[in-house]
Amino acid sequence: MPKLLVFQHVAHEILGTLDPLLRGRGFRIRYVNFGRTNYKIPNLDNYSGLIILGGPMNVDQVCDYPYLIPEIDTIKKALDLDMPVLGICLGSQLLAKALGAEVSKNSCKEIGWYEVKKTTEGKKDPLLSQFGDVEKIFQWHGDTFEIPKGAVKLASSKTCGNQAFRYGNKVYGFQFHLEVDKQMIERWLINPENKKELAELEGVIDPDLIREKTPELINDLIKLSNKTFTKFIDLFGNIVKKEVLPSR
Repeated sequence: MPKLLVFQHVAHEILGTLDPLLRGRGFRIRYVNFGRTNYKIPNLDNYSGLIILGGPMNVDQVCDYPYLIPEIDTIKKALDLDMPVLGICLGSQLLAKALGAEVSKNSCKEIGWYEVKKTTEGKKDPLLSQFGDVEKIFQWHGDTFEIPKGAVKLASSKTCGNQAFRYGNKVYGFQFHLEVDKQMIERWLINPENKKELAELEGVIDPDLIREKTPELINDLIKLSNKTFTKFIDLFGNIVKKEVLPSR
């Protein structure tokens, strides 16, 4: 049974739609919750892949969040081990940082539904080929990554030039949130820290407009996430066995 390591930074940012897909393909999932003081990063040799979830912190806030240093070191080890790696939002920024790229403030905060457009390379990519030329995808970030040296830019938006990259054949960084469902989005909107952020952006970001748009967009996003994440899981190759029902 394949084992997957998941780095989590805050309680409300979870695997979301990825979780049932992974469990349906036989993965055992272990979380490292960096929000707890007793976190422990296990030996990567015992795992088949790594997923790095989102969070509100910046990758350089090592004084406030000292775990960022061993976390980035562990991401580097995962890359050296040539295992499949997926970074989502903050996770994509940490992945870019581990690959030597800069992470900085974006020109504006993207919170809500934004159009994401594939690049020419994105159209040929096994994961991003599941996208139409332009997709409405949920976002919640204020920082952005540079494309790491040796990586391929896969997608962009009008207000954030770098939305996705691939490094090698098994390593992906997604600035956007494919993993959300309606319930997750609502939990994010009512989270106290997020509400404070939204209050500071009053007149720029409207949470009620996000709530209004979500029901009409979320089903298409979930279909897209299922197709895209299935392709990511396929990168694990023969270690992942599809469930075979017993014959009658």
